[in-house]
Amino acid sequence: MNNVSFPSINQVMSTTGQTQNNTRTHTPFEAQGKFASVLKQSIEKVNEAQIQSDAMTEKLARGENVDLHQVMITSQKASITLQTTLEVRNKVVEAYQEIMRMQV
Repeated sequence: MNNVSFPSINQVMSTTGQTQNNTRTHTPFEAQGKFASVLKQSIEKVNEAQIQSDAMTEKLARGENVDLHQVMITSQKASITLQTTLEVRNKVVEAYQEIMRMQV
């Protein structure tokens, strides 16, 4: 069973070059590319969790030898990762809207 893990804020910040230990500044293009890469990896992990949950549920429905508790745990992990992703997306959209309302 694969564990789904998301990068911590420190990992994301180090990827974009914003940690205190890393004084090198990235160009906006580099930062955008690295952020896009981290975002893509996170979404792929959410998708993997959903696919794994679907596979376990199908095995249970076909009567294959799987533990019910494993199916439920996998399903809950997939649900929680999706809910977390949606909440993060909502916060990002909210922050974007707030920035757009700012007067320059």
